[in-house]
Amino acid sequence: MNKLVCITGTNASGKSGLGIELARHYDAWITSADSRQVYKGLDLGSGKVTAEEMKGVKHYLIDVAEPNDFFSLSHFQKMAYSAIDETLDGGHKAFLVGGTGLYVNAVVDGYDLSGPAPDMDIRRNIEQKSSDELIEIIKEYNPEALDKLDLDNKRRLERAAEKALAGELKERRNNPRYESLIIGVTWPREELYERIKIRLDKRLNEGMIEEVEGLRKKGATDDFLYKLGLEYRYILMYLRGEFEDYDSFYNKLYMEIRHLAKEQMTWFRKRNDIIWIDMKSDPMGRCCSLIEEFYGL
Repeated sequence: MNKLVCITGTNASGKSGLGIELARHYDAWITSADSRQVYKGLDLGSGKVTAEEMKGVKHYLIDVAEPNDFFSLSHFQKMAYSAIDETLDGGHKAFLVGGTGLYVNAVVDGYDLSGPAPDMDIRRNIEQKSSDELIEIIKEYNPEALDKLDLDNKRRLERAAEKALAGELKERRNNPRYESLIIGVTWPREELYERIKIRLDKRLNEGMIEEVEGLRKKGATDDFLYKLGLEYRYILMYLRGEFEDYDSFYNKLYMEIRHLAKEQMTWFRKRNDIIWIDMKSDPMGRCCSLIEEFYGL
């Protein structure tokens, strides 16, 4: 199989910058694995790298969808395969860089996403249900699935209930297309939290609230923004007057980003094939050693 290098990690971990430096060093092109950076106009809130920050490295799957568009995991996987294959056909090394764990897994593990298109009536109905109601649906239609689910993860419950109601009960087999080296970047917890705070302050100062105001004026629906989560959800709530004041909004958003970082680590720790890199101890050198061994350089 062709080879793929994946660099992943939590919010504010420095994975994008590290990925760019490594790509420049090894003549690689990058496919982004971020569920919000696919949308045009979601720049500050998604932490999207700028053209200047890319330093000439070609990036795929950034700005490929319009706000309000339905963009599924299947859409991402299909476009990512195309981008990676185009990279390899052009004689470049292929890097997958991003922190959306489901996107990373879909490509690295080769998820079988060849089933029928989602039934949007079922999906809309499911999204109105509570976690307890979703669990009852799964119990009724596909009880065996409960043993494999995180019952505290409402999004996973929604997808499982949707599949159950749609009759998709058969477990699909993965079919990896690439031999992958997966590198995870990590920081001591308190230092990561400080990095999250610094980045949040910077993005707010650069106009993240104004970005959301602009998206709404251009037609992005509140429903779309709310479902994006984190920065977009809480800025939307702030703009709608759902916080007592700015400090209440800021503190809630900061704590939710911290919570997401913990969830991301929990997700990634389920994989035993990620090689974790200490970002305080020569990450570039360590990654170069791994990549050169992977490619036999």
